[in-house]
Amino acid sequence: MTSERNNGPDFSRNRDIEIFSMPGLSIDLQRHEGEALKLTARGTLKAICNPMLKKINSRLKEEKPALVQEDSVIPSAWLPPIPGPAFKRLIFAEVQIALGKYIPETISIEITRQNSSRNPPGTAADELDTDTIKRVIDEALELGTLIISFTENDPLLHEEIFELIEYVDKKRAIVNCSTWGTDFSKETALRLKEAGLHSLMVGVYSTDPQKHDAVRKSAGSYERAISTIKLALEAGLLVVMTTHASPSNMKELPALYALASELGVHEFSVWESMPKKRGEPVITDRDRRTILEMYHRINSAPEGPRMFSNTYFEGQMLGAMAGRRWMHVTADGDVKPSPYPPFRFGNVKEVSLKEIWQRIRSYPYFQRQKSLSPMHDPEFMELVDKIPEEAELPYPFEKICEK
Repeated sequence: MTSERNNGPDFSRNRDIEIFSMPGLSIDLQRHEGEALKLTARGTLKAICNPMLKKINSRLKEEKPALVQEDSVIPSAWLPPIPGPAFKRLIFAEVQIALGKYIPETISIEITRQNSSRNPPGTAADELDTDTIKRVIDEALELGTLIISFTENDPLLHEEIFELIEYVDKKRAIVNCSTWGTDFSKETALRLKEAGLHSLMVGVYSTDPQKHDAVRKSAGSYERAISTIKLALEAGLLVVMTTHASPSNMKELPALYALASELGVHEFSVWESMPKKRGEPVITDRDRRTILEMYHRINSAPEGPRMFSNTYFEGQMLGAMAGRRWMHVTADGDVKPSPYPPFRFGNVKEVSLKEIWQRIRSYPYFQRQKSLSPMHDPEFMELVDKIPEEAELPYPFEKICEK
């Protein structure tokens, strides 16, 4: 990876740009030569958003961005470009949250159960059809969503994936898409670029091909993933190599980052692995400290790709996002606070996304700030324990939790 991707932009023109304005509040972006980008607030609501701006400014000052473009900076693949219309929506959402009105800034959507070219083509009877997915996108944007992520299995195997990416109004939200690299080609990469994809997320779970293939349960998965990364970079896409931090692979994280650097991706993204039930191995607080040390060390260094870590993003910066800033839609339309909790709060085939979000927000658990994701939180795991052993998942949350 060349250093130009992560070096700061050339601030040859000193200027302040107003990037957000509403009654009582204006936010300017300061671009001064030799300094990091900085957001400043003006107006009667200034005090409300200053804590949020302080967090953003701290990251802009202390961490290298994922990508510097001629007219904008992408701090992370998980954030919109600065400045830009989607970032303006982020500011508005954070102001609303500061005032106590939580907004699902991120919506992740499963659009297929396929993960292998050996899967039969077509849509299963209970999977969301394209028109319903588009309606969900529309409803999400109306709720204030600014990040739409097609995730789980291999979304690129959905027949209408390019149409769905293109459908999202890029002035309102960025679009991320994960892939196993199952059936990826140069043509696929170029079509994703043309459709307006913000970033492509490619999972790599070990530098040992056999270990990666074992995780994917598919021979040749490692080579396909590496090939996908190379083709996506050649097409000019923003590319993220993702992995999970688990008790079994904590020691592999440095080697995985070295691989990400060798490949030249823009960001190395580490997500804590989630248990499905109590008693399964999970990372420890000591592991989290190791991840955070790695996060700060990598992002303060000028060379190599940026590192994203939900250990930092959710643990220290924003707090747990599930049911607070995040909502997840399964392939058959059930809605969850994030992909991991085994609970459903409604189905988009029957109820609007807005009503389901209101249901999630009505429960006291999601009204409290948390530094741990639900499946790592002992309080939430007590609710998981109440699910009947033979119950079909995801289980209706209202059946086990009194409001």
